[in-house]
Amino acid sequence: MEKNMKVAEPISMYELFAKMFAHVAKEVVERFGEDGKKAIKAGVWNFGAERGKTIAERAEAKGLPNLPANYLTNYDMERSDNFDCENTYGDNQVSQLFTRCIFASQWMKDNMEDYGRLYCETIDPSIAYGYNENMECIHDKHIFEDGVCRFCFRMKE
Repeated sequence: MEKNMKVAEPISMYELFAKMFAHVAKEVVERFGEDGKKAIKAGVWNFGAERGKTIAERAEAKGLPNLPANYLTNYDMERSDNFDCENTYGDNQVSQLFTRCIFASQWMKDNMEDYGRLYCETIDPSIAYGYNENMECIHDKHIFEDGVCRFCFRMKE
């Protein structure tokens, strides 16, 4: 190997997932337009709802009620150092503030925010729905515009 040749460092599974998702979404949207966007969001919704059900099953196996307080404590995805998040528990709700997200960082680095947004706008509401059909996810700040993502998971009134 030449002395001056750079060898790329391995990247995390999170970065690879973000890249793969964006490329698949981009191809589908470019070929099928709005119908493609709808198809991608439907796939993300189904994926998220399935995850939510397994989170509910995990809580139930521990004898915990299906409430917001038990949602994140039984979550299915590990939080690595690639995410910075603060959780705040309140009256029948839990809020999250993400100041760093490896998925969003990768999509911004690759100029693929439009495709990442299809995932971001759908995944957390669908997981919440799968966990408990009466729980809603309010996602009122987005890292792409606001530099942070803010979520509130609470029971519908």
